[in-house]
Amino acid sequence: MAELEYQGIKFKGGKLFIILSLIGAIIGGGWSAYKFYDDYLDMKAKIQSYTAPDMSHIEEQIAVLQSEINMVLEEVTLVNDVAQSLKGDLREDIKLMKSDIRNIDKIVNDIEDRVKATEREIAEDFKNLEKELDEKITKILSNPLSGVK
Repeated sequence: MAELEYQGIKFKGGKLFIILSLIGAIIGGGWSAYKFYDDYLDMKAKIQSYTAPDMSHIEEQIAVLQSEINMVLEEVTLVNDVAQSLKGDLREDIKLMKSDIRNIDKIVNDIEDRVKATEREIAEDFKNLEKELDEKITKILSNPLSGVK
């Protein structure tokens, strides 16, 4: 077995293995801490040297797009207002047309009634006239002095 002596203390087998493992863990932990600190310093340097990219051209494009959107919205609003106005005007015109159609229907019906009444009067007058003519013809034919046979 391996044996190690330091200042009067003897280390044998298992203890020696534990000590070497402990020394390896301390050295590995130190190395990890060093690499972590080194990475931290690199990151700190990069952060301190960081400059934000110039986004002014993107902001200008956004402003232009926003103004175009506002113009389109204004035009849509204007078209909507005109459409609503036309819709209201159209409704009023339709109401007036319906009223006019009713009035025209009344006038046409009145004229039809007058024409029918006039036709009845004319037909009655024709019957009366025919009757009078028949009576006159009969009277003339029945008169012996008329010379008509």
